[in-house]
Amino acid sequence: MNSRRLALTFGSLLATGTLLTGCGAIPGAEEGKDSVTVWLMRGSASEAFVERFTEDFEARHDGITLDIRVQDWTGIGAKVTKALDEGHGGESGAPDVIEVGNTQVPQYVEEDGLLDLSLESARDLGMHDWLPGLAEPGVESSRQYGIPWYAANRVVIYNKDLFRQAGIDEPPATRAQWLDMTAELNSGATQGIYLAGQDWYTLSGFIWDEGGGLAKETSGVWSGTLDTTAALRGMAFYRQLQALGGGPKDADEEHPPQAEQFARGDIAQIISVPGATQRILQKNPELKGKLGYFPIPGKTAARPGTVFTGGSDLVVPANTDDRNGAVEVVKALAGEKWNTDLARTMNYVPNKATLADAVAGEPGVAAMAVGAAHGKATPGSPLWPNVEAGDNPIKQYMSKVLAGGDPSTEAERASREITARLDERN
Repeated sequence: MNSRRLALTFGSLLATGTLLTGCGAIPGAEEGKDSVTVWLMRGSASEAFVERFTEDFEARHDGITLDIRVQDWTGIGAKVTKALDEGHGGESGAPDVIEVGNTQVPQYVEEDGLLDLSLESARDLGMHDWLPGLAEPGVESSRQYGIPWYAANRVVIYNKDLFRQAGIDEPPATRAQWLDMTAELNSGATQGIYLAGQDWYTLSGFIWDEGGGLAKETSGVWSGTLDTTAALRGMAFYRQLQALGGGPKDADEEHPPQAEQFARGDIAQIISVPGATQRILQKNPELKGKLGYFPIPGKTAARPGTVFTGGSDLVVPANTDDRNGAVEVVKALAGEKWNTDLARTMNYVPNKATLADAVAGEPGVAAMAVGAAHGKATPGSPLWPNVEAGDNPIKQYMSKVLAGGDPSTEAERASREITARLDERN
């Protein structure tokens, strides 16, 4: 699953002599120096960040030059798989470090294409403080292959004017308060919330809050779990919340784009990444200064809601011909100095909850950081992309329940389909 489906609206990188596209010319390394090739994804880091990092890294690591190449998310899975399979073999431009979507790591681990970085994680990178939604997908059999880099997740974006008109002075602290508040807002020409019926990322958080999950592994076999009592409670809450607005029951958050719906000015709340603000203001500049953010509330005030965490991990191909150089790059990019620099530059959440102060000055990012501390990723099966391919059974389940179908019956049907799609024999 490509974590870019969170639709982060960050600026694209520009190709320069330092920052090359995947098909650009390759600069020669300085004589007597090793060149470490790094693949970063388009939009993940600004040109200025890459230039700062490169200059500092090369000054601190005599004998190493960096060859940083920008890759497009479209088709990246096949390109990474090819790079892991073919090996270096002296081929110029083969990657030594690769940025991958956090939920993509399991498929590359399954292919035996990544280095085990457990030692470096424990000794050098403070792995016990990592955000769980970034760290967990990078683990297989207690070994760490993916190193958390940055995160992003959903928050509630709200219209301050509509809250004020309803007499609401501060955001809710619990899910119960959220429901009551949204019901108050949902009156007259105002929608309390615009929540599309197939926003399964948001549903996942409610299910996790209840102690459930989308799928589980037992003795190496994965099965769908939407039909558990806990998961059904999560769907019940989703149904209550979705009814407090006019979101479509049979479409996801991009059909039509919820940011554009919110921009009309008659919707009190949407659940999205803060980057959606840019799209909202492009459609309706009059909303500038009128938008606020708060973390998705949890069941109690003591703990915010669990959220799906998107973002990126850094991995090192097992076939690298410069293990030491590659590891040094990962340690620098994922270390406190450059991780917080990236977070401030790009409005991301740093890879550790202990670094959240670095983004405290940006309200939307600060709200993300609160949720990210309790974030999760999709199930760790390397076949999980099969669940999202085509007619996603989770989406179909949600629409059927919202249209009046029996939750237990529809959950059982969806769980069977998830199980089938995660079956390695198929």
